[in-house]
Amino acid sequence: MKTTLQDCRALDAQDPLRTLREQFSLPEGVIYLDGNSLGVLPKTAAARVAEAVTQEWGQGLIRSWNSAGWFSLPQRLGDKIAQLIGAKPGEVVATDSTSINLYKVLSAALNIAAQDAPQRKVIVSERSNFPTDLYIAEALCKERGMKLQLVEPDGIAAALTAEVAVLMLTHVNYRTGAMHDMAAVTAAAHAAGVLTVWDLAHSAGAVPVDLHGAKADFSIGCGYKYLNGGPGAPAFVWVNPKHTDRFWQPLAGWWGHAAPFEFTPDYRPAAGISRYLCGTQPILSMTALECGLDGFLAAEPLGGMAALRRKSLALTDLFMALVEERCAGYGLGLATPRTHAQRGSQVCLTRKEGAYAIVQALIARGVIGDYRAGDPSTDSERTGSRDILRFGFTPLYIGFEDVWNAVEHLKQVLDTGEWQSAEFNQKHAVT
Repeated sequence: MKTTLQDCRALDAQDPLRTLREQFSLPEGVIYLDGNSLGVLPKTAAARVAEAVTQEWGQGLIRSWNSAGWFSLPQRLGDKIAQLIGAKPGEVVATDSTSINLYKVLSAALNIAAQDAPQRKVIVSERSNFPTDLYIAEALCKERGMKLQLVEPDGIAAALTAEVAVLMLTHVNYRTGAMHDMAAVTAAAHAAGVLTVWDLAHSAGAVPVDLHGAKADFSIGCGYKYLNGGPGAPAFVWVNPKHTDRFWQPLAGWWGHAAPFEFTPDYRPAAGISRYLCGTQPILSMTALECGLDGFLAAEPLGGMAALRRKSLALTDLFMALVEERCAGYGLGLATPRTHAQRGSQVCLTRKEGAYAIVQALIARGVIGDYRAGDPSTDSERTGSRDILRFGFTPLYIGFEDVWNAVEHLKQVLDTGEWQSAEFNQKHAVT
């Protein structure tokens, strides 16, 4: 039995999370399926940032480090993020970028490995991991005379040999939406004497995460995707408490000092996760990020991350089914796993040609997704050598009628061939 538009409207009417959409500013006529790249604007953010500019900065001036609580923002935001990733209060700080935080934790992990097992000289990661993660790892390997070994997902277990120091993975793959079993992979790594570093850029705020339950070692993540913190929002970093105080992190800036305002010439790292801070924090960006995080507090009485996850799976199930029903015969494939336990909160369709232009034609119609080029180095069905049309489903503000309408636009773009227009085939700097 085929799903109808009326069915989708009925699902929206029954959705206990539907009121959460009212927290966000969404342009009229836009179906936003790119929250996995940049989350939408919380309605409270503009006024809150303006207050921070005009009152806290404009009137309070330097006094606001104390009176407005600026100094403690990294820890305060970290505690809010901790609730979404299975961490405890005082274990997470919001700071810097994902890439910089990865450099910090990967360096710390390598220091631990060098002390405990100096013969281990390899970092293992997925070939289709997000490139910045691979670049950071490659640079550290060059610096330390180590090797970066890239494998397909089904080759991870076999790669965990006695030479491996660290396994570095992104929990949900940015290209396909495929999700690792964090607990099982971490257990396998630990059984082989390998430390784990998890990138939660496509997980935090999208899927339930339990870092303590998985016994993970290190983790970092992004503030501007599902957490709706705004473009370039600060990222976050978590370290298992058993590792936190073992080593300095490599960027020993004054903000991570045990007593920053003593201004001593020698460095003494702060206890715990605060040592993973570096320089002065971007207060205005943090102010915006807090508005995004507070959106999840409104979801708590409605079931929190568990309820958001159920809706996410229902939205992505529906999208897959409607594409197969209504867009058959146009050469679309599916890179995203169908199994719920292996899927994040996005659906990635594949096509041999025209994927970029199809996405551009959809954007012109107000259906905003994005495009990722195929990986010519692999024919793996999961990582995909074909180009990708990528759609993120953020259950805080996406509804079932949105899914129906998005697929209807996709069908029309394919039926009419409008994607073949020259205007949709000229690539922009950001794809």
